[in-house]
Amino acid sequence: MKNVLSGIQPTGDLHIGNYFGAVQNWVRLQQEYNCYFSVVDYHSMTMPYKADQLRTNTWKMVFQLLACGIKPEHLFVQSLVPEHVELSWILSCVTSFGELSRMTQFKDKMDQLKEKDKDAVVSSGLFLYPILQAADILIYHADYVPVGKDQEQHLELSRNIAQRFNHQFGKEYFRMPEPLFTETPKILSPADPTRKMGKSYGEKHYITLFSEEDRLRKQIKSAVTDTGDTPEGEMSPGVANLFEILRACGQMDAHNALMTDYENGALRYSDLKETVADALAALTTAFRERLHTLNADKRAVKAQVQDSSAEIRKRAQETLREVREITGLLNLRS
Repeated sequence: MKNVLSGIQPTGDLHIGNYFGAVQNWVRLQQEYNCYFSVVDYHSMTMPYKADQLRTNTWKMVFQLLACGIKPEHLFVQSLVPEHVELSWILSCVTSFGELSRMTQFKDKMDQLKEKDKDAVVSSGLFLYPILQAADILIYHADYVPVGKDQEQHLELSRNIAQRFNHQFGKEYFRMPEPLFTETPKILSPADPTRKMGKSYGEKHYITLFSEEDRLRKQIKSAVTDTGDTPEGEMSPGVANLFEILRACGQMDAHNALMTDYENGALRYSDLKETVADALAALTTAFRERLHTLNADKRAVKAQVQDSSAEIRKRAQETLREVREITGLLNLRS
């Protein structure tokens, strides 16, 4: 089977935007591809963080991904495979400064950091992390990387790095990873539907996938619908977002019936919100139950993911052995 690689930073609880935008698709991809899904804790170090919180969030993300249906044999923790960092250094030596300076996400992240603290130090890791991301992909000879349009630039850099490595060392070693575009919904903030759902704006701007049902229903009930500035004849972003969540939950009969009401001018927002809350409650109840089961045996689950990380590391070690040979570095004797 073809190889697929993707990763997610451990920044706390998964929210429904993460699930519908990525994790739900990962669960499906496991049926068709040889998958490597990583909790990329090295990447989380590029922004200010606390060590204990990083460790806690890493395990939290592991458990939540498993509760969503990611198979343990496909899941690993990035820092348990240190070969990623070694390959990142080697690849940095074939990556131009100009390429990195044009990465738009670096500028965006730097602006976010400065907004919070104008005296904040922008780490060189934040500038260099696209190379580590390339190493994440290339070390497993990934054929496909599921990405959104906003991440296409990073994948293109990975392809450029692979191509330059192959050219410099005269060997077609690394594959050219292709984007795996899939139709994924863009879920917006319930408090400000002009923004993508995300944790950086505060708790009211995202709905966690493992929220207790009462909290989830309260957030949907208070979701912004009309702001009064929507052009006549257009659906307001808040209402469109609620319909998008309903569609993402797979509740198409309810979606279509309520859309008919909207088109006929008979839609009551309270009905729409209640239906969306019911759909999310039905979806997330199973996740919460699975997470409860996993948390009941934490030691065994952690051991399982440490074992899967060690098994996946063997593939990374083989790549590093070959890369060392190609680049003129020495290898330890077996």
